[in-house]
This record gives sequence, structure tokens and C-alpha cells, in this order.
Amino acid sequence: MKVFLGTDHAGYNLKEKIKTWLADWGIDYDDVGAHEFNPDDDYPDFIVLAAKRVAENLNENKGIVLGHSGQGEAIAANKIKGIRAIVYYGGTKDIIILSRQHNNANVLSLGAAFLEEQEAKDAIKLWLNTPFSGDRRHIRRIKKIDNIS
Repeated sequence: MKVFLGTDHAGYNLKEKIKTWLADWGIDYDDVGAHEFNPDDDYPDFIVLAAKRVAENLNENKGIVLGHSGQGEAIAANKIKGIRAIVYYGGTKDIIILSRQHNNANVLSLGAAFLEEQEAKDAIKLWLNTPFSGDRRHIRRIKKIDNIS
């Protein structure tokens, strides 16, 4: 598995911490930007690049994108064919588990403004370690989503 990271200024500081966690966990990652804090940058520039990199190998790659709320970032990522991005900005972790088990989500979009550091760390670890169930009903539903043009 390779994880692609992307964010604008709103998630920059948290992204830098995520890189350390991924390295500590022995997970290969690629930071596609932002590579410096710039309050005038635009999240689509980095999020779309991360999503495209995930889409190059949907069976192996995952993405973690960040922004203020995570909402716009998920919208941008979901424009790329094959991407199933979900948003997490706190609360029950059940949504993280279901996103992997039922939807085989391949991009996790984090609302950096709403997450404490430990909460983000726990969410990422849970998301990366939760497998897709492979249930026929979920496969059928994902195929229907993939066929939407």
C-alpha cells in the first residue's frame, strides 16, 4: 500500500504530523503538496493530484487529503474516476469503519479544523487497518457507482 497525501494551507501542519505517523507505522507515502505553508494556495491543486495518484492503482493506493472542513476536498477528489472519498471531522469512528467495509473508500478527507491531533491519528490508523468486507451487495453497489457517468 502507498498513501498519497494532499492539502492546502488549512491542513498543512497536520499533514506534516501524518507523515511522521505513517513513517513510524512503516507505511510508504508520497506527499504531493502543499510543500510549504502558503495562505493563498487552493486545495483543488493538491487534492486532485493526490486523487489522480490513488487512481493509478486503485487496488493498492490510498489517499489522505486535508482541508479546513474536508468537505470541498472530498468533492474535488470524488471528481476523479474510481475515487471514493469520505469525510471525517470528528465524532463516532463507526463512519470510518463503514466507509472501508461497505464502500471500500480509497480516500480519507479530514477536516483539520475540527480534529485534535490524537483523534486524527486514531482515525487514520483505523481507516488504514479496516479492510473492505468484499460482500457481494457492497461490490454490486460500488459497481453501480463506478458506472455513473
